[in-house]
Amino acid sequence: MQIQKNFRKEQWRMLFITMFCYLFFYTGRHNFGWAAKGMSAELGISYQQIGWISFSMLMGYAIGQLINGNLADRLSPKIMILTGGFLSIVCNLSISYANTYAVILILWTLNGYFQSMAWGSGSKLISNWWDSNERGKAFGFYTMAAGSSSVLTFFMALLLVQQEQSWRTLFRYPILFLLFALLLFLIIARSHPALKGFILQSDSVQNDSTSKLGWKESYKLVFGNKKFLIASFAIGFQSMARYGLIFWVPIHFLGNNYKESNGNLWLTLFIPIGMAVGAVSFGYISDVLFNKNRSKSIRAGMLCSCAIALLIYIIPTPHHAFAAVLMFTAGFFVYGPQANFWTLSPDILGTKLVGTGIGVMNMFAYVFAAIGEPIFGKIIDFTGNTSNIFLVVAVICALCAIIISFVKPATASEVQM
Repeated sequence: MQIQKNFRKEQWRMLFITMFCYLFFYTGRHNFGWAAKGMSAELGISYQQIGWISFSMLMGYAIGQLINGNLADRLSPKIMILTGGFLSIVCNLSISYANTYAVILILWTLNGYFQSMAWGSGSKLISNWWDSNERGKAFGFYTMAAGSSSVLTFFMALLLVQQEQSWRTLFRYPILFLLFALLLFLIIARSHPALKGFILQSDSVQNDSTSKLGWKESYKLVFGNKKFLIASFAIGFQSMARYGLIFWVPIHFLGNNYKESNGNLWLTLFIPIGMAVGAVSFGYISDVLFNKNRSKSIRAGMLCSCAIALLIYIIPTPHHAFAAVLMFTAGFFVYGPQANFWTLSPDILGTKLVGTGIGVMNMFAYVFAAIGEPIFGKIIDFTGNTSNIFLVVAVICALCAIIISFVKPATASEVQM
């Protein structure tokens, strides 16, 4: 009994330290948008070039997911997170002293790759500590940390922008918090219960044959699983809708003069706040309301996102209070289901391939997000009306809901392969 209590304590401890560490990772990634205007003005970089820098980071992140997810299955997840975090800090600091487009493009692309070393590795660590009965809850908390990281980054950036700090400070001050989080993670985190003397029950009954697989065999199993590939295509559309809302909802609701209004600036925080709350909520929703049926939970969330996007399109620009509610609910339903997507990797592939699976899934997510951004921008340029973008978001959410419907719960034999 005492051993069980001690394990439970360590189980939550590992989850919280991984959450705390990832809480500050976006300070080295989502800070770029706030620095874009000052960077463009000082260095004479066009907004088209700014767009290519952002695109390159997303692609670097996507490629990194494909590679680093598999590495997380073979190497220590803890070391992967620490390495990616420290190298991301180096890239951010280097950009703060850069003076040319080419240098910033290269450094930000590398930063995308280094940032990709954390998510799959953290997912692997959590899967090692939490079995399938509570994995939805654990991943809900983990995804909440990612959503909260956006809130934290928005908050820090807003403070610096309102104080009229140089764009270069956005690549220096926020990442100091990431450095502190990495140091705590270094001291506290352990990649597997065995390193603390514990053994999960699932570890003793799971087939260990995949532990001997090589790189090609691991990728072959992941890409050969049709159910998992369908889920990966679905998260691609979910991610496209997510980034569409992150970038375009503030522009639509706040208008052309939002940067001159402090109140409007702070209103943008409701999007990531909704995402953070949605992430942890959908962890419980899938476990309790949908009896661990991730596909049904995702479908319900994306259908709600579709309805909200249509509502935003139909109604005129609302009062700030109503706009805040809409942005909160949009963030809640478009990002919340992502917590259920990550659990599909261990649910379908088993815990031995969770890093590779989540890496592949996240690659799909960011490739779709990268492709989607210029499409959204083109639609706005072509129509001259930002409200039309929400029709596209609604269609994307509906497509995600339809695609995920083809993913049925995995049987025990399928998971154990």
